[in-house]
Amino acid sequence: MTETVPPQESEGGEPAGRPVGHAGARVDIEERTAWSLGAGGAVLALLVAVGFVAVAIPLFAAADRGQDALGGLGILVLLVGLLALSGLTIVSPGQTKVVQLFGRYLGTVRRTGFVLTVPLTTKKRVSVRVRNFETNELKVNDADGNPINIAAIVVWQVADTAKATFAVEDYADFVRVQSESALRHVAMAHPYDHADHGEQSLRGATDVVSGEIAAEVAERVVIAGIEVIEARISNLAYAPEIAQAMLQRQQAGAIIAARERIVEGAVSMVEDALGRLERDGIVSLDDERRAAMVSNLLVVLCGESRPTPVVNAGSLYA
Repeated sequence: MTETVPPQESEGGEPAGRPVGHAGARVDIEERTAWSLGAGGAVLALLVAVGFVAVAIPLFAAADRGQDALGGLGILVLLVGLLALSGLTIVSPGQTKVVQLFGRYLGTVRRTGFVLTVPLTTKKRVSVRVRNFETNELKVNDADGNPINIAAIVVWQVADTAKATFAVEDYADFVRVQSESALRHVAMAHPYDHADHGEQSLRGATDVVSGEIAAEVAERVVIAGIEVIEARISNLAYAPEIAQAMLQRQQAGAIIAARERIVEGAVSMVEDALGRLERDGIVSLDDERRAAMVSNLLVVLCGESRPTPVVNAGSLYA
């Protein structure tokens, strides 16, 4: 089933390091189809079993009357009936049955309904329905060293029932642990925000990061016969101890960006106003008057409060 690669020896005769990763544990089992018959064969086997049991009852009664030979025949007939019954099973849609005969893996029954398979076998139910779960909220450091809280939703299903049953101890727990490990690894490789050129941030490239999480989870759980359908970030935030500071940083950045936009627009408006005044010959301004007008216009356009005009009754130079 699952074999561990024996330690290799180096040229000097000393044991070399064991391979790390999936190469360190070789799973030599894959899913195959077990012999089975559909509902028709299963019903026929059930009728045969019931018939043998019905025949065994009078034989046991005859044995009680002193016919010991018929008692032995009744036991044999009863065993044949029970043997036929032991091969019957019911497989629901979205479920499979992993069939083992005295510990040996015979195959998997994916045929749904009332099924007849090999008698005297154990049949373990393995669901192949699509499942999903949300990882625990993990606290990790992003690529810039900032502590963040992150969680993800992973959608998965069993693709190989043999590996899911025999390659790992508990495939559902295996998927959960490996998903959290992959999520932690991907989160540490990206900054939360303000990525450099060529980088992807966790907040700004959610789809790209989700794809990386799904690919890494799939790579980690393939040894258990699991197929990952999708992975999505469900929660992403700065850790509480730095959340307030980061919020102030974001607010400061937003204020600076808004101010830059306001100043850029104000300068453009002042430039257009001065150009139009001079082009239309409305007023002739020297450098000092031009500077005063620019100053006044910028105060009006960039100020946060409503401007209060002041009427100058004298000369500008007075």
